[in-house]
Amino acid sequence: MHSLRSTRRKARRPSTLARRLALTVGCALLASGPLPSQESTDVKHIIPYATETRTLANGLEVIVMPMPSDGLAAYWSIVRTGSRDEYEPGRSGFAHFFEHMMFRGTERYPADLYSRIVTTIGADTNAYTTDDHTAYHLSMAAEDLEQVMELESDRFQRLSYPESAFQTEAGAVYGEYRKSRTDPEFALHEDVMAAAFEKHPYGHTTLGFERDIAAMPTMYDYSRTFFARYYRPENTVLFVAGDVTPVKVFALAEKYYGGWQRGYVPPQIPAEPEQRAERRVEVRYDGQTLPMLRVAYKLPAYDPTDRTRVAADLFANLALGETSTMYRRLVLEEQVVEDIEAGASHNRDPGLLDITVRIKDPSKIDYVLDVIDATVAEYRAAPPNAERLAALQRRLKYRFLMGLQTPDSAAARVAQFIALGGDLHGVDELYATYAAITPADVQAAAQQYLRNERRTVGVLRGR
Repeated sequence: MHSLRSTRRKARRPSTLARRLALTVGCALLASGPLPSQESTDVKHIIPYATETRTLANGLEVIVMPMPSDGLAAYWSIVRTGSRDEYEPGRSGFAHFFEHMMFRGTERYPADLYSRIVTTIGADTNAYTTDDHTAYHLSMAAEDLEQVMELESDRFQRLSYPESAFQTEAGAVYGEYRKSRTDPEFALHEDVMAAAFEKHPYGHTTLGFERDIAAMPTMYDYSRTFFARYYRPENTVLFVAGDVTPVKVFALAEKYYGGWQRGYVPPQIPAEPEQRAERRVEVRYDGQTLPMLRVAYKLPAYDPTDRTRVAADLFANLALGETSTMYRRLVLEEQVVEDIEAGASHNRDPGLLDITVRIKDPSKIDYVLDVIDATVAEYRAAPPNAERLAALQRRLKYRFLMGLQTPDSAAARVAQFIALGGDLHGVDELYATYAAITPADVQAAAQQYLRNERRTVGVLRGR
């Protein structure tokens, strides 16, 4: 993650480390229905603001979401390339690397000038990299829209950096990796992913394999080809929200991005073979830490219309969240576990349902795994309580709507969906599917996906 508010660059936390679903209740936006100007679809709109979309002749998609914001706006450039696209051997880490290099500037707006302009207008700019996309975003005054668009379009089309700057940044990225590896959670995550995926690029984190990062300073020429392949208009979505008008945004987009040339080259990503046996990995951590257990079950690619696949999201909360029997037993009553995190990934290719547990007593690792297995068996044998499921479905909707209160928070909430599907329709589809899921769907998800032969079990122990 990069921020002009701080000179210290830091790597984004692994996107697959699931966070427990927030249990916020109450949202004034819930009373709002879809606006008449929204396009009619078979699925009810969940976003209570009208949105308009235009696709330029070069393939750049521009989505505009006007909303009350007292003169503020959010400007997000979503590149549908992440560590997933790093399929070439010895070339992992470049999606995250370009998150850094994009702040190196152009001939017209070098890094210092870019930073000075952003600071002068009072904007806040940042970026992050995930498995499936890289996002660059600014929170700003809406009156500065044209200046921001001129700045952003320039670096997306004319990024420029000498080999010396490339090597300096590559060294900084390697420093980030070494620092991240001192985090026990990252160490466990890295080794479990490498064990879970034998062929697919999801087997390396967004930072990349250490051996590839260490060799990165010698790959200047390759870096230019990576940028030329993936940073193209037909692989990018521009999302603008806040105190803006679509007609103005579209006109400015045509002015500043219309000359951006097509040229996207789709990655040749190898398919991951079907996993047919449980995998185990032991991680020795050279430091003091509580032991950690991670259980990762294979899931099919994210599909917001697939009720069984989406029900895996709800299983994670019902079976392992803060209101679950397992959480109450291990964390509150027996106090053998410090924390439990669980969630299903939303990935373009087959991903994982992760369970991560920090255990207080090293002698209880096998016991905790037995409790997880018993919980999974319970959900495979019988559907969950219908009232608990209904309450969770309501909370999911409240939580999403609570994230739409400012332009930047709204953009952050929908960016992943835009990256996955290329538009906002997937948001409507997902929440329609959430609302339709029955207890039987949750049971079906447990039966279909939560099988030992589909999982990788990782244990981290400190010294």
